[in-house]
Amino acid sequence: MKKRIVSLLLLAFIFSMSSFGMHKFYMAIYQINYAPEKKMLQITARIFADDFDKALEKKHGKKFFFGTNKETAESLELLKKYLAESFSLKVNGQSKTMNFLSKEMDGDVLVCYLSIKDISKIKEIEIYNSILTDYFASQQNIVNVTAFNVKRSFLFTETSTKEVLKY
Repeated sequence: MKKRIVSLLLLAFIFSMSSFGMHKFYMAIYQINYAPEKKMLQITARIFADDFDKALEKKHGKKFFFGTNKETAESLELLKKYLAESFSLKVNGQSKTMNFLSKEMDGDVLVCYLSIKDISKIKEIEIYNSILTDYFASQQNIVNVTAFNVKRSFLFTETSTKEVLKY
């Protein structure tokens, strides 16, 4: 009887551990730095490339191969378009256009570099970030903002896509 109970508990433990291993964790990290001497916001987005590929495949019905030799110019344009639709900043109440500078791969992470120029004074920054939350309900986007020697961090999720910082 004891062997049967121990066997059942061991089987239940193995089953529960295997179900945890099958659950994927969706996260991306964004860094926004204000460089007053350059009058610029510098933005770095770090997103898992396979998640981005899957999301854009769902949206456009075709495969994307970021960071591989199969990546196309069209895929880069769709990446830029998606970023512009799903990640935006308002400074002092005015929408600002982000300039896509470049991208690179860091292992399996797609790193995108963006900037917003002509920011001479900041009183308020409104951040909107819904990247991948429309495709993965458990997606979490951490945004770190550094301005005036102060660092603030925010968590964006499917239900929380906007934050406002006041200086």
